[in-house]
Amino acid sequence: MSEKHTILKGTFILTVTGFLSRFIGFFYRMFLSHTFGEESVGLYQLIFPIYALCFSLTTAGIEVAISRCVASKIALAKQKEARQLLYVGLLLSIALSTVTAAILQVNASAFSIYILGDIRCEPLLIAISYSLPFASVHSCICGYYLGRKQTKIPALAQLIEQIVRVSSVYIIYMIALKKEQPITILFAVIGLVIGEIVSSLFCIQCFTYRKVFTRIHFVLKNNFSHLKELLKLSAPLTANRILLNLLQSIEAISIPIRLQQYGYTSSDALSAYGVLTGMALPCILFPSAVTNSVSTMLLPTVTEIQTSNKWEQLKKLIQKVILYCFSLGFFCCILFLLFGNWIGTILFHSQLAGDFLLTLSWICPFLYMNSTLISIINGLGNTTTSFLINTLGLFIRIIGVIVFIPQIGMNGYLWGLLASQLSVSVLSILYLSCHLKKREFAT
Repeated sequence: MSEKHTILKGTFILTVTGFLSRFIGFFYRMFLSHTFGEESVGLYQLIFPIYALCFSLTTAGIEVAISRCVASKIALAKQKEARQLLYVGLLLSIALSTVTAAILQVNASAFSIYILGDIRCEPLLIAISYSLPFASVHSCICGYYLGRKQTKIPALAQLIEQIVRVSSVYIIYMIALKKEQPITILFAVIGLVIGEIVSSLFCIQCFTYRKVFTRIHFVLKNNFSHLKELLKLSAPLTANRILLNLLQSIEAISIPIRLQQYGYTSSDALSAYGVLTGMALPCILFPSAVTNSVSTMLLPTVTEIQTSNKWEQLKKLIQKVILYCFSLGFFCCILFLLFGNWIGTILFHSQLAGDFLLTLSWICPFLYMNSTLISIINGLGNTTTSFLINTLGLFIRIIGVIVFIPQIGMNGYLWGLLASQLSVSVLSILYLSCHLKKREFAT
C-alpha cells in the first residue's frame, strides 16, 4: 500500500469516527446544559485543567513517545522491538497513573478550595481520578497502533468511549429520576469513568490479554534499553505537557475570577465560563475532527520520512497539509459567521453562546492548521520547539485573561485567543521552512 493511500485511509477512518464522536458529543453537551444548567456545566468544566495535568503527567507524553518510537522501529523492520516498547510504556504509564490517582483523591479537598476555588469540585475530582489508570492503558495501546498507522482500533476505541459515556450518564439520570434522587453533575463524571473503563477493556481485548500481560516479567528483565529509549523521548514531552497544562489551568481558573472583576456575580461568571467551554468552543472544534485525524497520521508518517531522509517528499506533504487545513478553516469561519447566532439561540438556547461563536469563528483557519503543524514538528523529534511555540501562544492567551477581561469582559479573552492562534501558525510555518531549507542545503 502506498504512503499516500495509507495516510488517506487512516485519515478517513479517524475522521469518520471523530465526526461521529463529536456529533454524539454535540447533543450530549446540549443534554448537559438543559439538564444540569449552565452553572453546573461550568463546574464540570472547571475540573478538567486538573484532570488534564494528571493525564499529562502519567500518559500523554508516553503515548506520543510510543507512537514515534514504534513508527521508527517499523520503518527499520524491527517489529519485535516495537511491541517491547509498548510493554515498557504500559508498565510505566499504569504505575504513574495509579500513584497520581491516589494523590488526587487524598488532596481533592485542598485542590477544590485553594486551586479551583469551589469546594463543590471535590467529589468530581475524586470520581474522575478513577479514570486515570484506564486512560493510560487505552492511550498507550492506541499510541502503538497509531505508530503502525493502523487506525481502526484507536478509532473504534474513541467511538466506544463516547457512546458508553453518553449512554451511562443518560441511564444514571433516568434511574435517579425514577427514584426521585437529586440530579447532579457528578453523573457526567461517572459516565466519563465508565467510558474509559470500557474503552480500555476493548483495547486490551484487541491486543489480546495474553499478549500484553504475560510479558511483564520479560519486560522487566530484558528491556532496560527500551525503557531508556522511551524515557529519553517521553520525559521532555511529559515535562512540556505538564508545564503547558499548568499554564492552561492558570488560564481556566483565572477566567471566572477576572469576569467577577469585570462586574459579573460568581454564579454569572461560572455560567459564562460554562457556555464558553461547554458550548461555544466544542462547536468551533467540531470540524477539527478532520485536522486532528490528519495530525494523528502525520506524526508517524513524518517520522518514517525523516528516517528515510526523503526531505523533498516531506516538503510537498507539508505544503499540501497547510493548504488543505487553512482552506477548511476559512470555510468554517464563514459558516460560523453566518450561522453562529442560530446555533447558539436555537440549539443551545443561549444568546451568549451565539455571541461567542461569532467572535471565535475568526480563529478557525489558524486553529485547524496549528494541530497539524505541531504534529509535524513533533514527528521530526523537535518537541522542545513545539513546546516553546505552544507556550508563547498560551502566554498570549493568559495576558488576554489577566489584562483584558477586567477591561472589556470575555471579548478580551476571545481576541487574545485569536492572537495566540495566529502567533502559533506564523512561528510554526517559519520554523518548518527554516528546518527544511537547512536539510536541503545539507544534502
